[in-house]
Amino acid sequence: MKNKSNIEIRPVAPVKSELRRYVQFGIDLYAGNSCYVPPLVFDEINTFIPDKNPAFDYCRSQSFMAYRDGVPVGRITAIVNTAANKKFGKKDVRFGWVDFIDDEAVVDALFKAVEEWGRRQGMTRIVGPMGFSDMDPEGMLIEGFDEMGTMATIYNYPYYKQHMERLGFQKEADWVEYRMTVPDKVPDKYMRVADIVRRRFELETPKYTSRKKLKKDYGTAIFNLINEAYANLYGFVELTPRQIEYYVDMYLGLLRLEDVCVITDKNKELVGFGISIPSLSKALRACDGKLFPTGWYHLLRAIRGHSDVVDLMLVAIKPEYQGKGVNALLFSVLLPNYIANGYKFAESNVELEGNENVQKQWEYFERRQHRRRRAWGKDIR
Repeated sequence: MKNKSNIEIRPVAPVKSELRRYVQFGIDLYAGNSCYVPPLVFDEINTFIPDKNPAFDYCRSQSFMAYRDGVPVGRITAIVNTAANKKFGKKDVRFGWVDFIDDEAVVDALFKAVEEWGRRQGMTRIVGPMGFSDMDPEGMLIEGFDEMGTMATIYNYPYYKQHMERLGFQKEADWVEYRMTVPDKVPDKYMRVADIVRRRFELETPKYTSRKKLKKDYGTAIFNLINEAYANLYGFVELTPRQIEYYVDMYLGLLRLEDVCVITDKNKELVGFGISIPSLSKALRACDGKLFPTGWYHLLRAIRGHSDVVDLMLVAIKPEYQGKGVNALLFSVLLPNYIANGYKFAESNVELEGNENVQKQWEYFERRQHRRRRAWGKDIR
């Protein structure tokens, strides 16, 4: 499909050869950019293969690439998340994994492809960037372009925002991110609150020395709690049993157990948890998205603790315990381990700008809000 600007839009088939080209374009576009963190190519490819990604149980999608004179100049993925549309009573086509050179004709052609595909699916609105599920990176960066990203977030150039506004997109939701300084000791306020909360609600923080036992005891419970705690967040759709099994293996297989905390009640039922990992951003940059021949070494070295930054990947508290100080108990356990492991900074990853319950947990830390990202939307009737 060509237009007058000599831009050709080609649909991408869900096969490895074509998906590798699609993923690689997203990496090559940021060559030399010191703030971009590439994904692992094989992992990113699997995201778009229905047999590999259980989100395809309720999603359908089509990816596109833009070419000029045979040279790739942009990419985008269109997604219809039927579960989200049913939950929120909408007819949205999502766009994600959007990257492009700074060229109006390229951008227009990419979004036209998604809008036309969405209309054929019966959709009336386009929103994004969003993924197949809430576990995928979401939100276009609009502040913090000079900050290195994390493995769980999107990086994009500043000109993306200008193109979105030019195309008539409006703000749907904003997420903010914080970088906290890890203190020399746990703040006294945290310790006092943690002690009160532990006694008042008869809570426990069991320690694990075996990933296998942690997965057996609370692997499924952790993601069931995510479904419960995140239920009312923007765009969130409950994870299916097949997705939970998928993410249990993905997240719990490589954890440093001292960077994980689970909180249980007197009946051993899960009340809250925090999963954090040493930052893999520099390691992913060093391996440029590839495990071989030496990428595995950089990643293994980072996982074993050769990083001064810790990423807070997943934190959730059971709704009936939210706002009651349980977060203080969580960090009264994690902070001494962060200090012992030599972490100097902690990355919050994305939080909805209006989520006061989450942001209150950082109030006793030296911190700065260093990135902001946005989901955009517009009608396509």
